[in-house]
Amino acid sequence: MLKTNVGPADRALRIVLGLGLLLGFILNPDAGWRWLYLIGIVPLLTGLVRSCPVYSLLGLSTCPMKR
Repeated sequence: MLKTNVGPADRALRIVLGLGLLLGFILNPDAGWRWLYLIGIVPLLTGLVRSCPVYSLLGLSTCPMKR
């Protein structure tokens, strides 16, 4: 299982950013560089599963400290 390392504020930002990019993909059907909007899948997924592989590699976490 993946270790949770994405905190609440980071998670919300990732989900909003991912949805915004995917919305751009849908709303710009004529743009030649439209496929770049698909990058929004990455922040959306990392926000939904609350785990970021890059954070794991770097040993980072935005989760609040457990007491």
